[in-house]
Amino acid sequence: MRVNRFIIVGMSASLISLSAAQAAEPPIYLGVDISYANEMDDCGAVYKSGGASVDQFRFFKSAGANVARIRIWNDPDWTKYSNLADVKRSIKRAKQAGMQVLLDFHYSDDWADGDKQIAPKAWAKLSTQDQAKALYAFTHDTLVELDREGLMPELVQVGNETNGEIVSSLAKAKEPIHWDRNALLFNAGIKAVRDAGKETGKPPRVMLHIAQPENAEPWFAAATKAGVTDYDIIGLSYYSKWSKRSMAQLGQTIDRLRHTYAADVLVVETAYPFTTENADTSPNLLGEDSLIAGYPATPAGQQKYLVDLTQLVLSSGGTGVFYWEPAWVSTKSCGTRWGKGSNWENAAVFDYKGQDNGSAEAWLKHAYVLPVEVTFKTKATSEAAFIDGDFLAGVGPRPMTREGDAFVYRTRLAPGTSVTVATATTAAGVADASAVTATVGQRASVVRVGE
Repeated sequence: MRVNRFIIVGMSASLISLSAAQAAEPPIYLGVDISYANEMDDCGAVYKSGGASVDQFRFFKSAGANVARIRIWNDPDWTKYSNLADVKRSIKRAKQAGMQVLLDFHYSDDWADGDKQIAPKAWAKLSTQDQAKALYAFTHDTLVELDREGLMPELVQVGNETNGEIVSSLAKAKEPIHWDRNALLFNAGIKAVRDAGKETGKPPRVMLHIAQPENAEPWFAAATKAGVTDYDIIGLSYYSKWSKRSMAQLGQTIDRLRHTYAADVLVVETAYPFTTENADTSPNLLGEDSLIAGYPATPAGQQKYLVDLTQLVLSSGGTGVFYWEPAWVSTKSCGTRWGKGSNWENAAVFDYKGQDNGSAEAWLKHAYVLPVEVTFKTKATSEAAFIDGDFLAGVGPRPMTREGDAFVYRTRLAPGTSVTVATATTAAGVADASAVTATVGQRASVVRVGE
């Protein structure tokens, strides 16, 4: 197969601030999970910026965040937070601040994560079929009720860090996934979101979420084989403490995922400590074991981590980064089951006096280099067409999509990227290869191959 090289050249302004209004397609999500917001306010937490007290939602919106991520549990009788009433309160605050909302269904009465997916007590003894019906109803009815109050989220997670089998038990978390059962439950949740979107005329985008990049590729391969395919976004958690992959390897994983599946990819959870000191008696979850060389546990190190990670995600074709609980600070009146205060105060973006430490604005208003939207296009003179090149990160060749009288393949490439590309078409079992030399510029480009 003959190949030539072409250069992706920069936009008219190679650096664009994501805090400014712009028509990025797909959207660039810069989000914050502030599910603790109401609890923190009720506990008397004080947040300051420039010496003045600030509302959490309005502070993060002003700093440049465009999405608030909010978790929901089924029936958390051990707390009055993260139930539907609390979620309504949070979504209302987010929308009043001008932010979109990502609603994160945990499908549990307590924390669901990469190590456990414990069924809600009301579902625990149901058959798999009845659990699927219950999951559908809970998802659908929650969204419809939110819409009635003008609170429909723009994005919905069907499960949180669903590495193991969902709606299960601690014992099942240690077993291989039963994908016939798992797929039934996932597809019930996805269908509930789709149906609620159709009924209300406000269809949310669907995200599936896996903890740590090394787990994502085998999980999505198994999910696809089992018939779980109707989703819009792949969300990844990335914490160096719990991941076996470096930041560079995270970027490579994102690149492969976005070329393998018809979905956007983003980091929906990450965090970094600005200190390893403790402000209370509750142990910090992110300590010395969470540090990466070149990123000290200081406000400047925290800021550098967030900026570098976000640029890596965007340069790899990803669509954004969310910070997990940047406002979970320590308070004197509240705590967790593990101690008084917070387990996360050293990874918040407020110091121990409640003052904004500068990380939110430094991260969210940084001038990132955005990827260029590129469409490869060739005439439909055969039964099928495939594209390959080094920009596919080893996952190619990829099939092109038939659109009218042409085959197309769409991707995003960083300005200044030099790539090698070739296409091949087949007709009646005979392959014909063609290649192109082209220059791609500005915000969007079409590269015509063999025309």
